[in-house]
Parts: sequence; structure tokens; C-alpha cells
Amino acid sequence: MEKQLYGREVLLSEWNGKGEVLNQAKHRPAFEFIQNKWQCQRCGTNDPQLLIPGPCTCGEDCFYCSQCLNMGKVKKCSQLFSLPEKNDFLIMKTSPLAWKGQLSTEQERASKDIIQAVEKKENRLVWAVAGAGKTEMIFEGIAKCLREGGRVCIASPRIDVCLELAPRIREAFPSIPLALLYGKTEEPYDYTPLVISTTHQLLRFKAAFDLLIIDEIDSFPYHNSAILQFASRKARKENGALLYLTATPPRDMQKLVKEEKLAATVLPARYHRFPLPEVRCVWVGNWRRDIKRRKQKANFLRLMEQTIQNDRRFLLFLPHIHLMEELEHWLKEYYPEKNFTSVSAEDPLRIEKVKKMREEVYDFILTTTILERGVTFRDIDVIVLGAEDAVFTEASLVQIAGRVGRNKDYPKGNVWFCHFGYTKAIKGACKQIKEMNREARKRGLLNEDMPSV
Repeated sequence: MEKQLYGREVLLSEWNGKGEVLNQAKHRPAFEFIQNKWQCQRCGTNDPQLLIPGPCTCGEDCFYCSQCLNMGKVKKCSQLFSLPEKNDFLIMKTSPLAWKGQLSTEQERASKDIIQAVEKKENRLVWAVAGAGKTEMIFEGIAKCLREGGRVCIASPRIDVCLELAPRIREAFPSIPLALLYGKTEEPYDYTPLVISTTHQLLRFKAAFDLLIIDEIDSFPYHNSAILQFASRKARKENGALLYLTATPPRDMQKLVKEEKLAATVLPARYHRFPLPEVRCVWVGNWRRDIKRRKQKANFLRLMEQTIQNDRRFLLFLPHIHLMEELEHWLKEYYPEKNFTSVSAEDPLRIEKVKKMREEVYDFILTTTILERGVTFRDIDVIVLGAEDAVFTEASLVQIAGRVGRNKDYPKGNVWFCHFGYTKAIKGACKQIKEMNREARKRGLLNEDMPSV
């Protein structure tokens, strides 16, 4: 049972093993007084306003950290228990990678860079357009680390991304035990050489991973979260490799790349060598009012009708849940013969609904930004209604557009940004997509003979 503490750092209430293991474990106070402030050692918070006083049986003036409360209450009097990561895994004579697919030239280049990062224990950004095939690029790097007895974690801010990634990684490494960790999982934690987790779950690790891969680093809630970035630093071994994956790196990270302070591999083209579908921006007037009044001749409704008449399946993105639900009720009356649904982060059935959309049970699906990344559908269009809303950042819009044309047999599709005002984010997203296509053409990475939709 002591293996369950290797590379972990948990509260006594989170430990279900035998007591004698705790006697061997290292432990430290959950809070330290650093530079005249109390700091939570689980999440790194030192903001006094986030440390909440409360009654406690310890008999002292106690408080707890509200910033990481969703991971369990950690108090001033709490202790964090851990055992050093011992990499209690077999060193393999052959590669554990079972995937027999073939990488494109660009994917192969990225794969070699990733292997080098693993060998040199360095940080590297893989900046690859949506649909470039990032998952396949990391296989050889993971295989190298596992073969040498190392421990690997792939972390993402989004549960949906983890759930989509897990079966693909299991299929690629069928002989390697894998733990899938997220907030609502019903499976107990197990000590494994390969871990897929949400970035929040990294808070329970300490110097555990020889290779830590953070997917979708620009995604909420990881981006601009000091806590989750603290968690990733704590979870990685001091001499471990750190790999960032994204199609839309934050501007501060782009700056580090330009200043040559961060190694980067940039892939401006998709694996199937077709360009990114470029966006058509459509002014649709006051679409919120049209939904509220159920205006039969609403501009966005005409676009939907055109898409349906062309027998195209699509994702319809909206900025807020209440707007999405209101529109869904109207569309149920307007299109009684169509099979569609809506999905959001609050939907307990979202995993099943996404699965049905992938199986092409639905004609279309209304969604919030929950489906902006990490999901792939065979042949779809995308409509963003209310693209001017602040919810849709430049990065978010680029990711949403990236849902289209991902399949090599269906590399072309339509993307519409329907707006009531042209914003900086819309302009930036359109520009970024065009620039990536321009760079891909410049490098000779595109096949320009596009099949018709």
C-alpha cells in the first residue's frame, strides 16, 4: 500500500491505507509562514483574504484555504503526507507503443523534438494548429520515458479532453497500467506509470513525474491560474521534462519563444495537408432580441436553414447557457422533425450527448464553449452565434473554428462567426487562421486540391 503514496502529497483524510505507512511517510505542515504571509503548501495561495478563519478542534486560531477547498479542506493545523517517487516500474527491453500508424513529415519532426526534450529534461512548447495530430506526436516521447522506467502524466484543464484522450492512450499503450483522474471519478486512485488527469488533480502530486505534458495550456481554468501553474511545478520532478501543447499559446508564452527563452516546435499545417477552413463573418443584428421575440426571419435562422437544407451537420456555439436553453426551446418548435440537443458544463449527460453527436445520432448540437476544444467529429460545420461576446476570446474562436475539417476524408467545412459587432477577438482569430495557412503554404505543407463539401 505504500506505493499509493509514491509521488503523492495528501491529507490524512484522503489516505485509506494502513497506518504503518504513514509512520514511514514524510509529513509537513499544510501552511508555512513565508515573507510575513501564511502560504498554503498544497496550492501556493498566500492571499490573506482567501484564508478563512473558522472553529477547529485543534484549539488554536485556525483557518482554511478557500482557494483549493474543492479538493478537500486543508487547515492551518493539517499535515500533508507523502513518500518520494521511487519509479517502482519495470525497465522494458522493447517499446510499449502498440500504435502502428504513420506520422506525417511535420508530425515526425515534432516527435523527434519531443524525444529530445525527454532526453534533455527540458521545457518545450508544441504549437500546432487544431487538427495537426498532436496526440500522435507525443507517443514516441511517452514510450521513451516509460521504457526507461519513468513516470508520465498528461494533464488538461478540461474533463472532456481527458475523457476523449484516455481511450486513445490506452489503445496506444495497451500493456501499461493507466490511471484516469478527475473530480467526479468513481475509481479509487492507483499507482501507475501512466496518468491522465485534470490539472486540478496535480495538486495531490509532489515531484512525481519524469515527463509532464500539459495539453491545452491556454484553456480555462489553467490559463492565468497561479494555483494550477503552482500544481504543475510541484507535480513535476525537479529534473523532469515539461511539454506544453496548444494551438493557441498565450501571448506571454509566444514572447518567450520569440526571445528564445522557451524551445518551441511550430506546426502551421494539419496532418492531412489541407488548409484550415477560413472564417466567414456575418452580421446578424440583435440576435439576442430575435431569440427573445422568436423572430421568424432572424438572420441567423436563415443561415441555420441554409445549412440544414445542404444536409450539413453542425455545432452551434452560444456564449451563455440561458441563451442556449431559450433558443433550444424555440428550435424544438421550429424544427420538430430534427434530432438535436444542447450541452454545457452543467449538463450531467454531456458525455453521453457528445458520444451521440460523434456517432451522428444528432443533426446538430447547441453548445457553450465546453466543446471549443478536445473533441473531434467526422464532418461538421460550425456556427458561432454572438461571436462578439466577451466569452469568445481570440484563442477560443480559433479553437472553435478548429473543430471543422479535422478528418482526412472530410478536410473542408464551413465556419461562420455571426455577430452584432465586429470585435478585436474576431479580427485576431481570423487573422491567426489566415497567417497559419500562409505559413503552411510558404513551407510547402499544403495540398491545394480541395475536395468539395
